[in-house]
Amino acid sequence: MGSFGTLDLVLFFGYLIFMVGIGIFLSFRNKKKDENSTDYFLASKALPWWAVGGSLIASNISAEQFIGMSGSGYVVGMAIATYELMAAATLLLVAKFFIPVFIDRGIFTMPQFLEDRFNGFVRSGMAVFWLLLFVFVNITTVLHLGALSMEGVLGVPYFAGIVALALYSATFSIFGGLRTVVWTDVIQVVVLMLGGLLTSYLVLNALSDGAGFMAGMNILYDRAPEKFEMIIDQGHSSYMDLPGWSVIFGGMWIANIYYWGNNQYIIQRALASKSIGEAQKGIAFAAFMKILLPLIVVIPGIAAFVLIADLNDPILTAAFKESPDKAYGWVLGNYVTTGFKGIAFAALVAAIGSSVSSIVNSISTIFTLDIYKRHIEEEASQSKLVKVGKITAAASLLIGIAVAPFLKSVGEAFQFIQEYTGFISPGVVVIFLFGLFWKKASSTAAMAVVAISIPLSVALKFGAPTIPFIDRMGICFLVLSAIMIGISLMTNSGKDPKGYEHASGLFKTSATFNIASLLICGILAAIYAIFN
Repeated sequence: MGSFGTLDLVLFFGYLIFMVGIGIFLSFRNKKKDENSTDYFLASKALPWWAVGGSLIASNISAEQFIGMSGSGYVVGMAIATYELMAAATLLLVAKFFIPVFIDRGIFTMPQFLEDRFNGFVRSGMAVFWLLLFVFVNITTVLHLGALSMEGVLGVPYFAGIVALALYSATFSIFGGLRTVVWTDVIQVVVLMLGGLLTSYLVLNALSDGAGFMAGMNILYDRAPEKFEMIIDQGHSSYMDLPGWSVIFGGMWIANIYYWGNNQYIIQRALASKSIGEAQKGIAFAAFMKILLPLIVVIPGIAAFVLIADLNDPILTAAFKESPDKAYGWVLGNYVTTGFKGIAFAALVAAIGSSVSSIVNSISTIFTLDIYKRHIEEEASQSKLVKVGKITAAASLLIGIAVAPFLKSVGEAFQFIQEYTGFISPGVVVIFLFGLFWKKASSTAAMAVVAISIPLSVALKFGAPTIPFIDRMGICFLVLSAIMIGISLMTNSGKDPKGYEHASGLFKTSATFNIASLLICGILAAIYAIFN
């Protein structure tokens, strides 16, 4: 199988068999006969902080980072790491200001919040949008990228790889619900972090002829200093994807607040925590791990750029220019030694499995609680809701298997995900921010934002194609905010009947969280000061 040795195969398949066994064991161990929707969709609201943090990262890091972000690292360099670094700062904001409200009000799903604050139309409309996004963009892209890596490293046929990854993910996501997803995530985040760091160490060690990690980093910086610019200028070929300082002070905040604060398959872990305090500590833990991730998902792409330049092979160079997402698989196949290769590839599969299972669990949660229970069978029993959730999870995987092959023509898959998610994120962020923190925000205004959000994004994409998509998100956010304010003022002379009154002390955080926040902000400031 490709460049795998016997030891690699034993380690790789041993890991898969172990994880499948763990998933099945957890799904049926102490299974309640009267399992209810809280047990299945929110893990009985009993998760400790370390499980919340580990599962957040395992759910977030997938093939789109390992494969897609390494591909972007090959093209643009460390500037793409802004997604990871700004996520760390965003997580702190979400932990302090969003999570306390959601948990205090007993929210299960993000669409449920929209009905609690606005009305059923907003809830249903956004539920449909999220289902389409999760199924046709998130699941399909992760399966596609994972199958590409399996084809390149193991020699597994592309479609067979898609099916295998879907079946692997199904062992965590269908039968055991969120509890099984989270506890397998805890194992898989350890594997993906260690395996990812191992890959970066080995390729840098090879680049430095055995002189080690730091020597390899110094060679990368000396050979390709342009790849370490955190802020790129307008003349850069990737400016349309990462438009200079707008990345730090503009639309990137919209992307991050949406993803970490309003995205069901991420926020669901925090909603299932034991308490607000446990959720906040878990999120701070995840923020620390986000700062490490550029070493795992961007450095291999930069290393591939330098190594391929050394080889001076025009055919290989042309192939990578056409499909930079091959960079991580190429590094894995050529520079990770026998034995370690099986562990490193297991890390990639761990990332894929945890992300797909998390997305699938959230699809089943939204469909079951926000669509089925509200519009199809309002009096459905708890056992019926759990059954519908399992059927929905299986159906979403089947759709993902069918649609994923259509993404083979996509270039940088990570940027593909960001741009098309950006069609919905400005409107979502507007609705949530004003709904959470402005008492006059009205249901009529929220409905207008839902209706206008995607058409406005599409109009800007095709009507102003020279504007970078991150800047388009910022423009959409400002326009939709103006619409929200204008219509709310016309429809509400005073506080909206559903406006939130936050309890005194709700946003107070512990000393542990505050110290962690200061450390994280200090590290981020140092990184941008050094590499700008």
